[in-house]
Amino acid sequence: MESPRLIAALARIVRDVGIAEDLAQDALVIALEKWPATGIPDNPGAWLMTSAKRRAIDLLRRNKRYQEKLEEVGRSSLPYTEQDVDRLLDGEIGDDLLRLIFTTCHPVLSQEARVALTLRLLGGLTTDEIAHAFLVPEPTIAQRIVRAKRTLSQKQIPFETPVGEAFKERLPTVLEVIYLMFNEGYTATAGQHLIRPLLCQEALRLGRILAAMSPAEAEVHGLVALMELQSSRMRARVNRNGELVRLMDQNRADWDPLLIRRGLAALERARAQGRPLGPYALQAAISACHAEARSEAETDWVRIAALYEALSRVLPSPVVELNRAVAIGKAFGPEFGLQLADMLVEVPALQHYHLLPSVQGDFLFQLGRYEEAQAAFERAAAMTGNERERDLLRKRAGECNQS
Repeated sequence: MESPRLIAALARIVRDVGIAEDLAQDALVIALEKWPATGIPDNPGAWLMTSAKRRAIDLLRRNKRYQEKLEEVGRSSLPYTEQDVDRLLDGEIGDDLLRLIFTTCHPVLSQEARVALTLRLLGGLTTDEIAHAFLVPEPTIAQRIVRAKRTLSQKQIPFETPVGEAFKERLPTVLEVIYLMFNEGYTATAGQHLIRPLLCQEALRLGRILAAMSPAEAEVHGLVALMELQSSRMRARVNRNGELVRLMDQNRADWDPLLIRRGLAALERARAQGRPLGPYALQAAISACHAEARSEAETDWVRIAALYEALSRVLPSPVVELNRAVAIGKAFGPEFGLQLADMLVEVPALQHYHLLPSVQGDFLFQLGRYEEAQAAFERAAAMTGNERERDLLRKRAGECNQS
């Protein structure tokens, strides 16, 4: 959890995200070595920052002795004295995380490399988790990250939040990264826990900062609205045993009314810009349909299906089509939804996407085709890396035997 903040603060000093990541990892390794004997400190983040500061100072000293070696690999001398490092790292982190996002989203990198590198450094996601988000092989993501860090170092990209046209140029990628960070926090790709609340909170905080910086950008407000509305359901998504609770089974009294109001207000700000809604605002509008319905039965699925149709035009993707199939199945009957879902089976990007057989299983169950539904839920359970999702899917497969 502390790693992104350490990297962001160190990158401001060393001006190299690769070196900053190495220094942060050094601090974490020291913690792993010492904490089992000394115990976890009262303020782990401050302890890690102090350790990272010492590593930065050591690097400055080594830089003086090994300047010639560093120049051979394209590194320039660090611009701060040891006293500067003390002053800067002891101060508030401020918006270092946001500056780091804009740095790693520099146009010198490809779109895919920008997103992969930022998710790795800021989101703390593994290459496997990022590959899952992109629906591409893990080695592909690993290569993108390595090349991206090398390029930023060689090009000596400044660590800063751009202004003017440069800000607008990088903004779409920054929004994509923040959205993917939030999604990983909302439904973790792997592990024992379904959600990573701190990752969601950090993504939402960054989104709010961006909205304040760019009040005329409709899609920024759309993304904030989407995250606010999704966050409002966080407490209801998991029961006391940590098990996943499906949307239809959630207690809506547990939804956070303040976050719902904030989300609806942000959505209105997006609409007030007077332009057609973009992908984030459209997804926020879909979430708003759920937030405004007092019960599952009162949900306007016809409107949601229409919004997914609009979303598929501005953001065509297999995942959007799968979600559209769910909405159509809810609005017009499971046989129609299943027909659309079955058409996606041969799409390469969804070959290992566990939600496709999960959706098929749900429609098959509703149609009374329990044996086929059980097989679909079992396929989905075998695909997911998250233990809580796997437990739910296996439970649903078991319910097919009882029907």
